[in-house]
Amino acid sequence: MDRRALTHDEAVREVYRLTPQIREYDQFMYLGVRWLPYTMFFHHKNYRSDVINTDDQGFRLSTFGDARDVSVVNPPKGRPVNLLVGGSTALGTGATADSHTVASRLAAWTGEPWLNFSGRGYNAVQEVLMYMMHQHRFEKINHVVVLSGINTLALEGQPDELATDHGRYYYSFEYPHYMNRYNDDLKRRARTYASALDGREKSFISRYINRFLSEDNPADVVITDDGTDTDARVKRAAWVVSNAMKQWQQLLTGTGAKLSFVLQPMSFWTRDHLALDEAAIFHAIDSCPNNFWRLFAGILGKEIHAPFADGIREVCEKRKIGFADMNVLLRDSPVIDDYLFVDRVHFNDKGYDEVARLIADKML
Repeated sequence: MDRRALTHDEAVREVYRLTPQIREYDQFMYLGVRWLPYTMFFHHKNYRSDVINTDDQGFRLSTFGDARDVSVVNPPKGRPVNLLVGGSTALGTGATADSHTVASRLAAWTGEPWLNFSGRGYNAVQEVLMYMMHQHRFEKINHVVVLSGINTLALEGQPDELATDHGRYYYSFEYPHYMNRYNDDLKRRARTYASALDGREKSFISRYINRFLSEDNPADVVITDDGTDTDARVKRAAWVVSNAMKQWQQLLTGTGAKLSFVLQPMSFWTRDHLALDEAAIFHAIDSCPNNFWRLFAGILGKEIHAPFADGIREVCEKRKIGFADMNVLLRDSPVIDDYLFVDRVHFNDKGYDEVARLIADKML
């Protein structure tokens, strides 16, 4: 179907018209970044809205029975818990309320409490690190389900110059940009070794003017995966995810928790068509892409799916870690032809409920 080209502002308005809850997720994300050690960043604490709410550590609230505020900081007393781990799909971006996330729907399908242990924008390494920061909170864990993979694959598509000794991650451009400013500040600081050695002692006014004239806005820099070797990217991302699952297994040794990995689905890997509502939403999103969506250009094809999934599956099976591919599970779903996706990797309420049902039925 031919669709009218949209300006950026028109596209944003259309996204919010078609999926009004996304406005709340955007506001939640763009309030500013809460920087933390080790994991780098996380959600805002005690956020309140009709769509998404967080506890005093930033974890999204879940529901369990009559309780509407189950979370990492506020687990049900006196009983084991289960963890749903991942990025924004596990968080539930696109759900109209906390009660419609995968964690909340798993609680409904299994009759057990599930904690939303997710970090929007996190890759597989950050998911493990987050558990290391909070494992002291859990007395007994029955299941850990890692619903993940796509963030790592997308972020590994960033240009090679943004690669680090520890992979590529959300804010791969912004982090060195601002930290290098600190190095520059050291050289500009008065009465330091650097200023004395290179003769850079300047007046405050001249330093400020030079900095103002050279100021740029990294938020406006366009980053794509155009120059990325796709085959190498897929292998690299599969290794990062697989290695993270080894680390999960090591961390959970002795806890009695059952560990499983579920490759999160992507719309074009799951089926060949879009529902009418999905097509309209995707057209609007493609008319106002951010850098994260630009990193999907090289991985949308179905030929990417099998090598990536198989690379993770082989390691999981070798280490006897439960593995499922939600792209495959959804193909046999009775609702597969319905309107499920609000973008390439996030669902509406019906989609999240079906993902939770399939995890409960096939993995637990």
